[in-house]
Amino acid sequence: MPIAEAAQTLDPKLFGEPPERDSRFCQKARWVELINFPDDDPRKVIEFFHRQMNEEMNGVENAARSLADFPDADWNVRMSIARQCADEARHVEMFRRIFENRGGKIGEYPVLNFQYRIIANLRDLLSRLVVQNRSFEAGGIDAVTFAMDEARKRGDHELAELFEMQRADEITHVRFANEYIRDTIRANPRAALQVARALTLASEAFTQVMGSEGTANIEYLVDEKGRLEAGFDHSEVEVACTQAAKRRASSLAD
Repeated sequence: MPIAEAAQTLDPKLFGEPPERDSRFCQKARWVELINFPDDDPRKVIEFFHRQMNEEMNGVENAARSLADFPDADWNVRMSIARQCADEARHVEMFRRIFENRGGKIGEYPVLNFQYRIIANLRDLLSRLVVQNRSFEAGGIDAVTFAMDEARKRGDHELAELFEMQRADEITHVRFANEYIRDTIRANPRAALQVARALTLASEAFTQVMGSEGTANIEYLVDEKGRLEAGFDHSEVEVACTQAAKRRASSLAD
């Protein structure tokens, strides 16, 4: 289904075409267009499963696009991307299963496909891995760890186990990308400019999609252990912790 007209508010230079979805799905362009239930609404968790299922599908699609678009890439990184593709497909099924088991119907809620649109718009493999793996999925490690702990506190062991499996996979996805990025920059220091440009473009696009509404009230901080396992060094983790603390403080002040 085509994206709603509100997509016109986004800068077209920062986004590619949306992925294909069948008629059950209603694609939106910005976070404010989704159904964002308040925290005390029991539908909030169910809607999250539907949203997450689609985001994991974006992960499949982005990994598959990179395999198709860069057939001459190093064999080892192609194998890692292929494994990621399989992992993300498993995550789709995990979230679909828990969504339907808890009463959800596929297509019941609108979805965003901003990750696919941002990443597929980047023209080289280095930039795609910087944004998809080192940025989006690294942030996912932090969010999943927080969600896993919260599920355990509520006694929702089924959901906690799902998040635990997801976290383990995300760590491996970020780690292989970190290794590839470091090796690429070591071989060609000018590649660091590509990394910086990709992160700048992705940040601008993400801000347009999420707006201040979508980034308000962020509760989670950095999963330091998870990021170290994923191949970030201690200084990088310290920077991420500082940025997350400032973001949270700003959110609480608002």
